Amino acid sequence: MTNAPSPFRRRVFYIPGYDPIPPRRYRELYRKEGAQQAAISGYTLTLHPKATDGPYGWHVTSGHVQADIEVLVWSDIVRGSMDQGIAATYLQLIRTAWVYIASGALYRLMHLRKGPMIAALYPIGMLLLQLTLALMLGFLAYGPGAALHPLLGLALWAAVTTLMLRLFRSRDNRFYAYYLMHDYAFTAQSNGANPPELETRMAEFRHIIASALTPDVDEVLIVGHSSGAHLAVSILADLIRAGLPPDAPPLAFLSLGQVVPMVSFLPRANRLRTDLAYLSARDDLTWVDVTAPGDGCAFALCDPVSVTGVAPPDKRWPLVLSAAFTQTLSPERWKSLRWRFFRLHFQYLCAFDRPGDYDYFQITAGPLTLRDRYANRAPSKSRIETPRSGFTSL
Repeated sequence: MTNAPSPFRRRVFYIPGYDPIPPRRYRELYRKEGAQQAAISGYTLTLHPKATDGPYGWHVTSGHVQADIEVLVWSDIVRGSMDQGIAATYLQLIRTAWVYIASGALYRLMHLRKGPMIAALYPIGMLLLQLTLALMLGFLAYGPGAALHPLLGLALWAAVTTLMLRLFRSRDNRFYAYYLMHDYAFTAQSNGANPPELETRMAEFRHIIASALTPDVDEVLIVGHSSGAHLAVSILADLIRAGLPPDAPPLAFLSLGQVVPMVSFLPRANRLRTDLAYLSARDDLTWVDVTAPGDGCAFALCDPVSVTGVAPPDKRWPLVLSAAFTQTLSPERWKSLRWRFFRLHFQYLCAFDRPGDYDYFQITAGPLTLRDRYANRAPSKSRIETPRSGFTSL
């Protein structure tokens, strides 16, 4: 009679990107996609209600593995930054465009990866198109009104233009123009520096993660998706600087679909650049960065440390890997998702019908630590490491 293996316990902290949606969305995504991946790959994965205090989360069992997954929520800050009127959003457009153009960041980012820059220019183009259409329809209403009285014509022009702009904004769940504009404006508002309310929340996240570094845990894993990746970089840098407990479990960082250069290339991103350089040389951390060229919203295969120009001589991280959507998704699945850009940006958190060595559910609820899983894995040959940023001050 063989003894059952002792439970492998993992604490997972997921840091979302710029997303106003409540955290239960991530639980449902994990439940649905995890069940699909388990069926495809032949393992068990069961979700249970969370039984501990702290941030919103859920408990997962897979064989002898037990994982507690918690979402570090900053969606309230996102919603607050999105609480802008139409006129304020157009002012954001002007200010954000100026920040990236005047600093030279736009030019350098375009030469790094065109996909995410097209995504960044999309809300500008769409909002200007909406404004043009609204003004044109307003002008059509001006003629009949002006025939009766010039002031009536102007009133009709203003009313129709305003009505159309409000209509466009009410349909932003289809256009995503306002959402993306607020996202880029949030990044650019302080030229790359974190706003005070975000720094306060990041400090809270650091304390939550620090409390999980106990001997009864076999791994503490931080997952940063999209803009959540650069928040995780600074949170982890602060955590390690403060000193890890001598009996701390392995600490790991998985960055997914990162957009770090959108921030690190800006003039006042000194804090992020310093944290990138610091984290990249740590031997008490494992950092794996996963992107895919098929994700037009991420800086695919761009080593965030190297392209920023802050790689130290003893740089170790991140290990840059490709999720290779064209290989890990069947031709039918890839065809159905290829032009769904926002859905593809979340594919890292979803099931693959032809999985390679990247499996989000095995990483978060499987029996291997992140370091052991990729111990002998070479980085992607097509990774980009050429420094591009015009600002490298720490």
